[in-house]
Amino acid sequence: MESCSTAVSRTPAAFLLLHLGLVSSMANHNQFQTGLAGGEVTLNCTGILPDSKLPRDTVVHWKYHDTPLWRLEKNIPWKTPAFITDRFSIKKQYKQLWVQNLKLSDAGIYTCEYGSNKVRTSLHIFKLMISLNGHFLQNEVPELILTQNSPSPLPDLRITLLDSNNNRVTPEVRSENREKYIVNLKKLEAMHSGTWVCEVHSDSPLIDQSIPFAVKVLGFRNPDLERKYATVDSTVILSWRLNSQKIKWKEGFTGQLNWKQQESANPHELLDFNVTAQGELHETKKSNNFLFEIPERKPESTIEVKLPKVHFNHSGQYQCQLEYQGRHAQSKIELVVMKVSAKPVGPLSRGDNMTLTCQVSGPLPPNAYLSWEHVNGTKKDIKNSEQNEVKLEVNISVAGLWSCHLIEDGDRKISFHYHVEEAAVWTNYVIIGASVGGSLLVFALGCLCIISGTSWQRRRQRAKRMAQARQYSLENKTCQCQHRLKK
Repeated sequence: MESCSTAVSRTPAAFLLLHLGLVSSMANHNQFQTGLAGGEVTLNCTGILPDSKLPRDTVVHWKYHDTPLWRLEKNIPWKTPAFITDRFSIKKQYKQLWVQNLKLSDAGIYTCEYGSNKVRTSLHIFKLMISLNGHFLQNEVPELILTQNSPSPLPDLRITLLDSNNNRVTPEVRSENREKYIVNLKKLEAMHSGTWVCEVHSDSPLIDQSIPFAVKVLGFRNPDLERKYATVDSTVILSWRLNSQKIKWKEGFTGQLNWKQQESANPHELLDFNVTAQGELHETKKSNNFLFEIPERKPESTIEVKLPKVHFNHSGQYQCQLEYQGRHAQSKIELVVMKVSAKPVGPLSRGDNMTLTCQVSGPLPPNAYLSWEHVNGTKKDIKNSEQNEVKLEVNISVAGLWSCHLIEDGDRKISFHYHVEEAAVWTNYVIIGASVGGSLLVFALGCLCIISGTSWQRRRQRAKRMAQARQYSLENKTCQCQHRLKK
């Protein structure tokens, strides 16, 4: 019985202690909140009544650690020197503390006290910095620095990224300590321009923070090395598509377009360009010795060069180069030109042969080759080049349309059609007749020359004999005269 009475007597005390504990837990609130440097945050005074229901004698205090910031007493607000007016303010209805333009040093314990209530908020601040202020050229590697500050021990963070196309990226992360994390990305392409997201995770305390940041990549939407094929005397437009208009890149970058026929040759500047204050491209032609045009109608942020009539020696590398704050990015277009020649030139006579030569101006990739075919002919008329051959010859004895194709990865990139005419039948007869007639004429001339030579020889011999006869007669008469004088 005594034990029962003792238990009953202890029950009110236990109930009182439990009640006091509940009251204490209700009067003290601990909150955790994260913020981003440069951003803003609203700290709540949990449980406080709105202005319309707040008793007049209510006193409200806001403190940073032990430093008073703001106080409301008898509906009269008081600010302390620690209350930075350009960044701190009070939202009147619920007496929330609004902090703008957050800094790492703003991390800490913020306490709101009213009556017997005390609300503590642990503010954790993150700061994300991106190299080059987020302005990159193609193929550059950005670096992110994530810094954190907290009144509690700093947690170990896990960092992942989402690129501008919402693809998850697992970067290389280095951390000398838990205060600063260095995040290295891979080389950027023009398509990576846009808003990225840095996702920060922690288990204790529980953190799932998304930090957006802007990435602007000035570059080309062309491949790193583009190959373009053309035939002699055709028209070619070489085009470089910039993404400056898409990312609204303002004034500040310049560029130029160079051409060189071989890798080791000296480059020739064709044009230069720059972006105006209105974000428009302005181009200036630099070379007067090179026959090219700048098309007037073209999409925004596109550099174009038009070759109205391609020559074989127009082949080579055309490199468009961007420059921004001493850094460079470039894109190349390799122009390969094809030509076809015949030997001998002219109609093909029946029974004769002709050699057709197809040649390209530069080396071909391993998956490309040249091919001759007789249109509407047989498979026997097809001839393919070997790997790394830039010239392909075919001996033909049949007239018609012959085509040289440049084939890459099974696709015909360009074709050069060459029509071989067949000599007409009467033309053959004329040729044969002319040959026979010529032969006869040569024979006749030879005979005439022989006859003329023989006749000339006979006349010469006759004249010689007559001269000898006259000489003999003269000598004979001279002798007779001398004999008579002696008598």
